[in-house]
Amino acid sequence: MNASILEARDCRFRYRGNGFRLDGVSLAVSAGEVVGIVGPNGSGKSTLLRLLSGILVPHGGEVLLEGRPIGTLGRRQLARRLAFLPQSPETSFHFRVREVVAMGRYPHLGAFGFPGEHDVDVVERALVQTDTESLAARVFATLSGGEKQRVLIASVLAQEPAAMLLDEPTAALDIHHRSDVFDLLWRLSRSGIAVVTVTHDLNAASQFCDRLVLLKQGRVARAGRPAEVMDARLLSDAYGADVRIVDNPITSGPMAIVPGRAAHEAT
Repeated sequence: MNASILEARDCRFRYRGNGFRLDGVSLAVSAGEVVGIVGPNGSGKSTLLRLLSGILVPHGGEVLLEGRPIGTLGRRQLARRLAFLPQSPETSFHFRVREVVAMGRYPHLGAFGFPGEHDVDVVERALVQTDTESLAARVFATLSGGEKQRVLIASVLAQEPAAMLLDEPTAALDIHHRSDVFDLLWRLSRSGIAVVTVTHDLNAASQFCDRLVLLKQGRVARAGRPAEVMDARLLSDAYGADVRIVDNPITSGPMAIVPGRAAHEAT
């Protein structure tokens, strides 16, 4: 595996008044791979992503970006190498799509904040890579949920980051747009970007991610290739549900299902 772009080493974190939300979590992400962080509600997925982004500071351990402690990097310097798309970003602004994507260039602009020819080229390339160039003149607020998410990904892509962090990027999207977003993240990783995404969609994560990290009660229950993490007993224990693993009829990869009470009664 290539040298790590982003790494968490034995990280611990707790919110004031609570016990440890993360306890001894380690994770290394290399260029050109998609890592999916999965686990039940309250397991620490979003907290881990915020630690990796530098928004939260670990109470123990450290986070490294390209070998440097993330806390030693200035905000602009950090934003040039690391992009973070939160779970519920502000999406009511009435800018045109090209302007929204151009906001991603802010960390690279000079003292007067005027974009140069290279900045314009980067924005256009981000629009093309996310298949949003046909939306460039549209007002962002008028877009569908799937279109908005692709535009927001284009904006973080315009930062030209070494790593992208996304917190549930397919939340509230229908099955078609979920697939589009995961396919986009996979394609972006193949251009050399390290991608880390939190998701509740186990089957999409299994299909599109190179590795999965399963969290349970703030600890890593297992990390590895999808086939290593998509284990019925492991997932049943983590989620407190009767999880079964079957072969995906299209990809032949592992797919998780929860039969539920109705299915048991039907048999």
